[in-house]
Amino acid sequence: MLTFLRAQTASIMASLVDFLVTVAAVELLGSWYVMGIVLGTVSGGITHFSLGRTWVFHSENSSVLPQAVRYFIIWNGSLLLNAAGVFVITHYGGLNYIISKVITSVLVGSGYNYVMHKRFVFR
Repeated sequence: MLTFLRAQTASIMASLVDFLVTVAAVELLGSWYVMGIVLGTVSGGITHFSLGRTWVFHSENSSVLPQAVRYFIIWNGSLLLNAAGVFVITHYGGLNYIISKVITSVLVGSGYNYVMHKRFVFR
């Protein structure tokens, strides 16, 4: 249970980084919201890998390269799911991209990321 709680805390921290970068890219730099989603997801992914490796799953004794490769594979799936989810909900649902991102992040984070990180990346 402690691992799950740490994973959720790490996800929240990474999500904060993700959201800040996304909003900054879209609102301050004038980027298309899908590009902002990609930039935010990259930033959040780097944050989450670092926290997952050292604090959540305590797997810093393992070689970083194989973990990074496995994380990158899973992260690409997450990136695609997040970008597609936000696009579909925003474009076809008519919701603001931030609301779409919250909905998508919760679904992808709990239904895909946690399971794949625990079973495949930081095993």
